Order: sequence, then C-alpha cells, then structure tokens
Amino acid sequence: MAGGPEFVIVAGLSGAGRSTAANALEDVGWFVIDNLPPNLIPDVADLVAQPGARLRRVALVAGTREYREDLIAAIARLRESNASVRVMFLDAPTDVLIRRYDDTRRRHPLHTGDTEPSRSDGVEQAAGAEPVAESVIDAIELERRLLADVRETADVVIDTADLNVHELRDRVREEFRTSADAPQMRTAVMSFGYKHGVPRDADLVFDCRFLPNPHWVPDLRPFTGLDHQVRDWVLGQAASSTFLDRLMPLLESVLPAYRAEGKSYLTIAMGCTGGRHRSVAVAEEVSRLLAERGHDLQCRHRDIDR
Repeated sequence: MAGGPEFVIVAGLSGAGRSTAANALEDVGWFVIDNLPPNLIPDVADLVAQPGARLRRVALVAGTREYREDLIAAIARLRESNASVRVMFLDAPTDVLIRRYDDTRRRHPLHTGDTEPSRSDGVEQAAGAEPVAESVIDAIELERRLLADVRETADVVIDTADLNVHELRDRVREEFRTSADAPQMRTAVMSFGYKHGVPRDADLVFDCRFLPNPHWVPDLRPFTGLDHQVRDWVLGQAASSTFLDRLMPLLESVLPAYRAEGKSYLTIAMGCTGGRHRSVAVAEEVSRLLAERGHDLQCRHRDIDR
C-alpha cells in the first residue's frame, strides 16, 4: 500500500560487502539495524507500522547465522504486511572472497581452525549445533549452500567481485536512494575489456570488437573513448552507425519487458579488447540515447584506467 513503511533486508556472503552496503543505505536516509535475529524482524515491523511511528525506511542486515528457515519465514511474514519489502543479496566468487580474507586477515565466521585454505569438504556439525568448516574455502562454500534459499528470494543480487568499496556504495545508493514510488528498474550501461573478463553481473553483453580499433591509430592510442578524438572516430565508422541503428530498437523493446517482469536493476555491458576505446565510446552513446528516451540510468567504465 502506498505510504506504508519500507524495508530492505541486506543478506549475502561474509566478505561480499554487507557492511559497505549498510553504510551506503544509512547515507541515503535508511535506519539500519545490524545483525538483528530473524525472529525479531516481525516485532520491528509491528513497531514501525504503529500510528505516529517516525521510522518509515528500515534496513535490516542479516548476520552470518541469520539465514535459512528463520530468515525466509521472517521475510515471508514481512511481505504479508502493508510494507514495501526488498531483499538485497551480496555475492562474490569464492576465489575473490578468499583473497579478501587473506588481505584483511579476518576469520570467516564459519571457519573453526587456523588451517590454510584447502579444497577439502571438511565440514563439522555437532548434534543440534550450527555447521562449521575446517578451512576458509570450506567455510565459504558451506555458507553459500546455507544461503542458497535466501539468494533465491532476493529482489536485487549484486556480484561485488568487480566492484571496489566506492563503486559498491554508489551502486547501493543508486538502487535505494528513493522511496517505493520511484521507477521500478534502473539501467546501467558499462564498458569493459574482454582481456579482463566479462562482468559477472551483466544482463546483456554486446561485443564491440568488430569495430575498427583506435589502438592501432598512433594519434588515438593515448586517448580513451571519453575523449572526442576517439569518440568521433569510433562513432564515425559506418559499422558503428549500423550497429546503433539496430541496437536501440532492440533495447527499446526489451527494457519494458524486463521492467514488467519486476527486475530492479539491468546492466548492459559493451565490451572491446582492452575496455578503453571502442566499448567506452559506444557505452557513452548508448547511455545518451537511452537518457533521451527517458530511461533512468548510469554509465560506468570498468577498465578504462587499466
């Protein structure tokens, strides 16, 4: 119901950025409660729903052990109320999480020993106790399995592998900056370099490597697709005009369909070899054309400085 309280449930793998996401939500006006036990979520909802309650936008951060049946049940009960409820799940590949734990030297919440990461399945569980793991890798994979049902119920899934702290904060702010009557889907157009890997969170990927490459033009090589010399050269190619003439009607037809399916965030990725010239110029032009058509979007360039 319009005007009702709003809730965001922040869940995800340990090390994937829950704390950063919580800080970003606080920055844009959400009241954040960290590590709230799932069985208390309905109580918080009842308090917020009371007449005269001052809190209208509440973010609940689910800690490492607040998952499975209790959290799923709490989310279901919350969604039965008149509140607007969204679940955000933060994810990242195992190798990325291992590197983050190595960098910070923090212990994974489900890791029991001081052993080095291994590829074993060393999972222990005493009768009636929470399962624990004997290595960092085992702990990450165990947590991934335990959180699978929560990930399935999520409205927004963010893979943080290619995002630094600032980029993740911006992504969360952009996603939750406005109230429930804001547009239901925000579109991101990004550029990337294939030699650095395809973005894991891309929904639509378009390969721009068929276009002539400014890298082989000595006068253009030092510049990027943000510079007018490269942009004009790339977009001035006949192949670029043909590509954009066919791409824009395609995007205009599929974006409303994604929105109708309830998707909250759509990422359109443009790739070239290095991610500095062709993909940047094309991503900027696609962003401009979509903005002219009234779409709420942002444009970012993952590999432009590599």
